[in-house]
Amino acid sequence: MSLARLLTRLIDRLYIAPLHRFIPLQTFRYAFCGGANLLLNWVLYAVLYNFVLDKEIVHLGFVAISPYIAAFIIVFPITFLTGFWFLKNIAFLYSPLRRGTQLFRYLLSVLGSVLLNYLFLKFFVEVVHIYPTPSQAITSLITIAYSYLMQKHFTFRGCRER
Repeated sequence: MSLARLLTRLIDRLYIAPLHRFIPLQTFRYAFCGGANLLLNWVLYAVLYNFVLDKEIVHLGFVAISPYIAAFIIVFPITFLTGFWFLKNIAFLYSPLRRGTQLFRYLLSVLGSVLLNYLFLKFFVEVVHIYPTPSQAITSLITIAYSYLMQKHFTFRGCRER
């Protein structure tokens, strides 16, 4: 049995009866995969920032990069690919689009999420004058909704549920 099939079975077992009424299976799988990828992102970032980079500036000879940005740059491609793998093989398994098309569209949607995150955070903190932590929470909710809609209707368009 493949890893994707094993994970799908595990996730589907967590999809208990009360959830059936409120959340479609595909949405539940999407949320689970997104949460797992977010957790992976946090763990990798913390390990890289605190232990590998040791909170030190990274000198590349032609540019110096702050440790928190360097950790982001290192972690981003990893969680980008794991996020795509999760969605392609678990949440949106039955999309008729070619893998290359999906990957390119996924890149566009992720870049859109990064841009939205930046713009809304600046807006809520600097224009509306909400504290950064609640601003990030509000921004995350908006970005999650955008991301789900993009994945369902753009990246993996035409995906049918089982």
